Amino acid sequence: MAIKLGMEATLNYKVGGQDGAGSWLELTNTKDVTLSLEAGEADVTTRGNDGWRAIVATLKEASVEFEMVWDTGDAGFDAIKDAYLGNGIIGLQILDGDSGEGLQADFMITSFSRSEALEEAIMVSVTAKVTYSTTPPSWIGGS
Repeated sequence: MAIKLGMEATLNYKVGGQDGAGSWLELTNTKDVTLSLEAGEADVTTRGNDGWRAIVATLKEASVEFEMVWDTGDAGFDAIKDAYLGNGIIGLQILDGDSGEGLQADFMITSFSRSEALEEAIMVSVTAKVTYSTTPPSWIGGS
């Protein structure tokens, strides 16, 4: 069994989306990243299910939530902020390590909330959701 620690994971970004110019860059100014993967459900219950409800999975959806230190000198922070303010597409890779496996997709930043705790650094909580793109989401890496 290969146990992975959260601190070994990487969150990479690409301005303009997966097909944007330039290379993937790591967002090093992040903590507490959560990738949520869910699917809708369709009820396929029949009388033959002997009293049990039956479902099949339908459309998948993904969102990623994370926190960043409010650092206007950090290029990754600026890319996330600019994507939010400009309603721009940003490519994200949520991987379990360098060259690891995880989701790669084009996202829209749907929440960019700043907290100003008295004795803490100013932080921003970010939510990103998969968006319309000519390049569909994919699971990359792994075996």
